[in-house]
Amino acid sequence: MAEFKWDHLQLRSPNPELTAAWFEQCLNAQIIRRPGRVDLRLDGVDIFIAQVKEGDGVALPPVPPYQGLDHFGLTVANLDEVVVELRNKGVEFTQEPKSIRPGVRGCFIRGPQNISIEILERRQQEIA
Repeated sequence: MAEFKWDHLQLRSPNPELTAAWFEQCLNAQIIRRPGRVDLRLDGVDIFIAQVKEGDGVALPPVPPYQGLDHFGLTVANLDEVVVELRNKGVEFTQEPKSIRPGVRGCFIRGPQNISIEILERRQQEIA
């Protein structure tokens, strides 16, 4: 069986700054500022906050008890092997494996109750 490890959680918010401030204030999360975005780290887990803008095609939040989670990400050592393993188990892929950026490949699968799960393989960049 493949070994899965936590990589990140992703939230969607019309106001990432306000969302980050709430997590910092209420849950002691660390705010991490990156160019053009604000993210969080909570107990070693990265939480990415994607901004939702009107007209971008993102659905309104569902009626509670939905908690607002967009997807969560897991890392694996060998994405190709894991993809074969998951396909053999009948897992539905909502995004086929692809290179996201140098050193990072990933895909999305659908979990129970339509949960979106990202599976990533992160490789150290070789220094030339």
